[in-house]
Formats: sequence, structure tokens, C-alpha cells
Amino acid sequence: MSRKVSRRCTFHIISGYRSPATNARLRRKSRGVAKNSYHMYGKAIDIYVPGYRLSRLRRQALKLRAGGVGYYPKTGFVHLDVGPVRQW
Repeated sequence: MSRKVSRRCTFHIISGYRSPATNARLRRKSRGVAKNSYHMYGKAIDIYVPGYRLSRLRRQALKLRAGGVGYYPKTGFVHLDVGPVRQW
């Protein structure tokens, strides 16, 4: 992905692996957490890149067509996973 971003930058990880217990707790607090989240299998990550527009990060991720891309502008991160190609 860093080659697509076209500059050296630091990715900040908001969420990587989540235990089933943590995922269940997050689901109780938020409608946006999937019951069978890819996070529980180590196959998803939520990131942001300081100084890089979130909308552009999302666009670059979508161009890869390599899995799921979730866009969360209100909370400031992009979700990436290795599941089927899809977006939300």
C-alpha cells in the first residue's frame, strides 16, 4: 500500500487483532462492529496516516481491489481486510 500512497509515511493502527470477547464488547457499544469480524481472525486492520487525507487513503485502498474497505470519516480511520472485495 505504501507504494500507492507515493511517499514514505507512517501508518497508525487503530485496531488489529481483536479477541472474540473484545469484539463482543465493541458490538454492544456500536452498531458498526460485525459479529464475525475479520479482526478476530487477524485478517483486518483499521488505520489512518497523519497528514494524508482519509478520503484519498480510502480511494487508494479501493483501487487495489484486494479485500474489504470501510470508510469511517467521523472517527477518522479506514478499515482494510482480506475478505471479498467490497466497500462500505
